[in-house]
Parts: sequence; C-alpha cells; structure tokens
Amino acid sequence: MRQAAWRQVTGPKLGMGLFALALTLSLTVAENIDQKAALDADQVVHRQKRAWEWGTLYIEEEKPVINTTVKIGKIKSDKSTDTSRYEIVGEGANKIFKVDEKGDVYAYERLDREVKSQYLLTAKVFDLGGKVLDEDKFRIQVIDINDNSPVFTKSFSASIEEGSKIGKQVIEVTATDADDPTTANAVLAYTLLEGGDMFNIESTKGVITTKSDKLDRETQSSYVIVVQAQDLRGLKQGTTATTSVTITITDINDNIATFTKRSYTFTAKEDMKPRQEIGTMILVDRDEIQNKDPQFEIPPSFRDIFEIEQSQTKDANIVLKKGLDYETKNSYTFSVIISENKLKPGDPMTTAQVTIRVIDVDEKPEFSKSVYNFNVTEEDVFDNIGMVSARDPDTPKKSIGYFITDSNSPFGIHRKSGILFTVRKLDRELVPSYIVQVKAKEEPAGLESFVYVKILVIDINDNEPELSIDEIYVCENDMTGKVIGILVATDTDDQPSTFSFTLANPSGNFTVIDNKNNTASVVLKHGGFSLEDPRDYAIDIGISDGGTPPRSSVTPLPIKVCRCDNNRRHNHCKAAQLKMGVSVHALIAILLCILTILVIVILIVMRKRYRKDSLVTLGKSEIHEQLVTYDEEGGGEMDTNGYDVSILTLARHDGSMSARPGPSVYAVVKRTPPTACKGDMAVMIDVKKDEADRDRDGIPYDTLHIYGYEGPESLAGSLSSLDSSSAGSNLDYDLLNDWGPRFRTLAELYGVDGSDGSDSSH
Repeated sequence: MRQAAWRQVTGPKLGMGLFALALTLSLTVAENIDQKAALDADQVVHRQKRAWEWGTLYIEEEKPVINTTVKIGKIKSDKSTDTSRYEIVGEGANKIFKVDEKGDVYAYERLDREVKSQYLLTAKVFDLGGKVLDEDKFRIQVIDINDNSPVFTKSFSASIEEGSKIGKQVIEVTATDADDPTTANAVLAYTLLEGGDMFNIESTKGVITTKSDKLDRETQSSYVIVVQAQDLRGLKQGTTATTSVTITITDINDNIATFTKRSYTFTAKEDMKPRQEIGTMILVDRDEIQNKDPQFEIPPSFRDIFEIEQSQTKDANIVLKKGLDYETKNSYTFSVIISENKLKPGDPMTTAQVTIRVIDVDEKPEFSKSVYNFNVTEEDVFDNIGMVSARDPDTPKKSIGYFITDSNSPFGIHRKSGILFTVRKLDRELVPSYIVQVKAKEEPAGLESFVYVKILVIDINDNEPELSIDEIYVCENDMTGKVIGILVATDTDDQPSTFSFTLANPSGNFTVIDNKNNTASVVLKHGGFSLEDPRDYAIDIGISDGGTPPRSSVTPLPIKVCRCDNNRRHNHCKAAQLKMGVSVHALIAILLCILTILVIVILIVMRKRYRKDSLVTLGKSEIHEQLVTYDEEGGGEMDTNGYDVSILTLARHDGSMSARPGPSVYAVVKRTPPTACKGDMAVMIDVKKDEADRDRDGIPYDTLHIYGYEGPESLAGSLSSLDSSSAGSNLDYDLLNDWGPRFRTLAELYGVDGSDGSDSSH
C-alpha cells in the first residue's frame, strides 16, 4: 500500500448473499492488481507523494444505470480548495465515466467485465485560473458476476475394447466459462446425467472412466452418456450445460468359432485338378471378421489328398491336393477340428465330420510317360524307332488308337501298337532333332490326349570334308622350301574328324606336307616366279576326314603370283585362273542344250526362207495350188458321179483338143460350188478358175475339190509340182494303153512330150 494520506471512498453498500461473496473475492483480486500496477508505475515514474484521498474504485458489471448514472466513488486532493475543480482523462473518461466539481465519479453506461475488466484514468485538480494544482492516476475495477453459463465447444466420441478393466480411462470432456476464472463463477463441476451404471466421470477434470468390466460388444456395441458441466463448483445456484458422448465398444476375439452342422457331405469329380475347391464348411463366430482366427486340423492320413484353408470370410474351404481316382477309391470320410490361437489354453474345440464322394467321369487316355525320347540314325529308314503307350483309366477299358498330328511329319506311327517309324530318310545336317506330337484316342470314338515325342537324329559320316582357306599366293622372291600357306578343312558332320592332306596330282612347283594336327603346309619346291609369266598355277588338294567310313574330297586350289616386300606383304598380284573340271554327265547335258538351240535356229531359218519363197513366187507368176483328188479308180469311166465321161469321148473323136474358139473342155467339167467366203481368197480363186476355164491348153481335171491358197504366213512348204522340172520325169503314160480300153483315153491325153505339159502349166 502506498504511504499516502487518502481516505477510502466507496459506493453504495453491497449485500444480498452471493453478490457479497463475489464482490469480496473481486475486491481482493482487484486490490492485488492495484498494488501490482502501483508498483509497476513506481518503477517507471519516480514521483513525490501526493495528497490525494482516494482508493481503487469498483463497479459491478451489468449494474443497471438509474437515472442514466451510477455513482462509483469520490476522488479528492488535499491541495484542492472550495474553488477548485476536477477533471479526469484516460480510458472511458468523459464518455463512460465523468467527475463533477466535487470529485464524485459517475458511470454512464452498463459495463461488461468479459469485454473490459478495468479502466486506467488520471485525475487532475485545477484552480480558478486553470492551473493544475495536482494530478495522479487511479483505476476503476469492474467486478465480475456469474452472468455466463458453461459451454462445450465440441462434440465428443470415444471407443474402448470390450472386457476392459474397471477404472480404464475412456475420454476427457471439457467445457469453458467466460466468467472470471479466479472466482467461483468460472469453476466448473462435471457430473453424469446418463450412463452412470457403466461409466464414471471425475468432477473437476471431466475424465470418463469405466465403472464395470462387463462391457460386451456382442451384448451392446455402443453407449451414449450425458455429461453436465455446472459453474460455482456445482452449487445449485450455478448455471449448467450438457453434452452427449458416444462410446463405441470395440471387438476382441473373445468368442469361439463353431461349425453350423455336425457333418458335411461334398462331391468331387475324379478329373478335378489339384488346388481346386471342393466345398466350404460355414463357421459361426460372434466376433467381427478381423478377430476371427480359426485353425483347422485333419487326420494325418488325409493330409496328402486334402487340406483346409481359410476363406475370405474365415470359413473352412476344403481344397484338393492330389488327383482323385474313382476306380481306386470312391469315398473319403474324415473329421475336421478347429481352434483359435487367441483363446486361452483349455478352451473347447469343435469337431465336424466330412464325407467326400468321388464321381466317376470318362477320363482321357493316360500315357505311360509325360515325354518320350528316341534316337534315329540319319540317311536310313527304320521300321521301329520306339513305342508310345497309353491306357484308358476307366472301367471298362477301351482300345486306344495312336496318331501323329502333323501330316507332313517324316515319321509315322502304327495305329494299334504305337510303334513309330520313319517315312523317309533324315539328314542331321538339315534338321538335327524333331518334336512329334502323338495323339491317343479312345476307339471307335472317345476322348483323346496328347504327348510329345523328342527324336534325336544321330550323325553318320556322310559329308565330304571341305577345304577352308581364303587365298594362297607365292611371291616373286620366295625361295625353295618356303611355306606359302596353311591348309585347314571343315566337315559338317557331327563326328570328330582327323583330317589328312595330300597332293592329289603331282606338281612341279608345289608340294603339300601334312602337319598331323588337322592342318597342312603348302611348300614351294623352287623359286623364280614372275608376274610377266602368263602361266597360271593351281594344285589339287586331297582331304580325308578319317571317319567311319572315311570320306574324302579333292579341291582345286588356285595360287596367285604376287610382288612382295621384305616382310612378304604383297602389293600387286596376278590372279590365278582356276581350271574347273567338268563331269561326263555335265558335258552331255551341255551338248544336248547346244544341239537343241541349233535345231531351233535351223527351223527359224527355214521358216523365214519358205515365207520369202512363197512371196516371190506369188508376186512374179501368180502360181497357185490346185489340189485335186483322184479316188474313182474302182469306177473308171463308168463312174460319172464326179465328171461327165462323154465330154472326154467327144473331145477325143472330133479333135476338140486342138485350139479352137469358145470354151474349153475344162469349162464343161462339173465343178463343186465354191464354199469359201467371198473374201480376198474367194475372189482370187474365182479369177484363177475363170482363167483356167478359158485356157484351151490347160490339162483337164476330173474333179476340182479345193483351190488352196498358201499365204505368206504358212509354215509348210508348197506341195505343188509346178515349180519342179518335168524334164527328168520317169513316168511313161504310154503304159496306160496296156491297162485296157478304160485307160486308153487317159494315155492319149497324157502321153505327150513332157516339155509341152510343162509349158501348158503356165
């Protein structure tokens, strides 16, 4: 307390129970605050003692303003006189708070401590002249009343495992109160309005704990409790607030899984594949699925055929481990035992009996092996490479037929026995191995299965060794005994080869030395080679592979002549010409080809010649071919179907063969009407025919059948004898006189001089 001559001035007396208590507390706190503020002020401003008569002024919040003002207290300085006046400055001065001339301080507004709990002001005293006689600071403290209720600022929820022990903390709930926290107005007390049978709450901190260890999720999975917060430490006069808290009971594995039935029956086809599911045994467990952990056991004698696995819902799935066979065993019966690891030792286990009936199905043939392997020697045909076999696993058993799926396979198979054979020779160098797919089918019609047969082709020594070398050359300066090249051979056979090299034909310039290590050296017999020498050099290398049987070959090896430096690096070479040998068969084939070409050339030349001759003859003398047919030898002169004999007779007796005007005898001969079309050829025939009719010297024909026109495109030669000379004819038509009277007329007609007949043809 400051050492000042001042007098306590207070407002109206405070009474009425609760407010007096609150005021007392507020005054105590306010005084302490005032003392601290005064000390702080003394530390900052060193001032002399002032003769002010006042203390801290107090006003209750929310105090109603009567007649617009409420007197708070009075300030007075011992330096004041009757004529002095007071003023205040600072927080709320002359607006919320005012002072009259006597120093009485009034409040003009209702105050709220939660908005502002104290106001700092400065009091001044003036004389009549306006001079400041004295000044000092003072405080107006707003006294708290219980005008705010507790508030829960958020909702609350929690969870706890079922079966938890008594006193385990669940959650802490808190509320707030805007009143002065240093007074009972803001001191809260918590109680449970609902849920007190299973939970407790600590009254001052709001911590909720378990009251019972009988929490069971399967009985009740959640609780909603109601919490009340009351100020004034829970006195009846205090204000309250409530909130609800949701507490969820979480699951633990505290229940035993059990089967829904005492026995289960399932069926399984005998062709079911391993790892397939046969059936599911449903379990009952009141726990949630994440807490279900059943373990399954079956008798050891069945564990190699079946196993039990957890399903997604933690039930028991029966899974097949090994294939079933109806003909061997058609039914299985065993027990399944379940337990859970999280249960305490000694908890009961449950057991159920399982019966699995095997259903018979028509099964595919079964091969004795999954893959067959056989060997066969190349370049030969075999009737028995090996045998595949399959059986029908069903009862009764059906016969099996065997087939090769690839129709182009070089192998065949006997349908009944399954013995494989070759249908043609094999060449290991082309295909060293084969994979053949064989089908086994129930006969006459049934299921089928497949198997692969691997056939390895065994090599024999059937290929000749081959010379493998890039080039060999001899230098002009090489001396006798010089090794000019190393010979190496290759063999496409699979057998190991021991090559030996020889010089197949003697050579005066080179020799071959076998090195006995599958190589040979070409050695120079003498030197003295020159690029100007026109001769070419080549040697024949004989190679034997040493196999069984041995194979050998002869390969010509050309040798170039080069100009070399001292390190035997050649810079210019004359290439050797390799003399190729030709076999007799190849030579015959070449000759046949040449002969064929010559024949074709001759035919082309002849064709062109005939075309040219035909064009020349037609252009100069317009000779055409007249084809006639004499086929009336049997009828003679009595046969008048083709001609009129009387015309010939008349001509003979009256000398009509001599030249005379009018149509010739030839003109009256019966003629077959022309059948050719009236084209160029037909016009030509008509013209020539008219010329012949008017030709008195023309040779009469018995029958005119065809006027042939041989154009320039005809490949055949002319059959006419017009161009041939008749001087050399050996025909003696006088012999017709000896044939009888029927041929006497013909003898007279044709028994003339050959030169006349030749002229008449023109």
